[in-house]
Amino acid sequence: TPYTASKHGVVGMSKALANELAAQSVRVNTVHPTGVATGMRPGSLHGLIAETRPDLGPLFLNAMPILMAEAVDISNAVLFLVSDE
Repeated sequence: TPYTASKHGVVGMSKALANELAAQSVRVNTVHPTGVATGMRPGSLHGLIAETRPDLGPLFLNAMPILMAEAVDISNAVLFLVSDE
């Protein structure tokens, strides 16, 4: 899909930039979250499974026993990457 192609384009560009800028001690980071509750993908995946395929609920919860990330979780990770920590 175009989304996947563009996401992998960012990966390739960041790798190339990291190689080019390493000599100047410049770090290049990218963040590629998945499973984030946004307007593109509202709510939790667990809720979707529970509503549409309740028979798969226990199997799904055992395979992935976490909730979807919120946008603030991603922004906190980015803030950490740009910090002096």
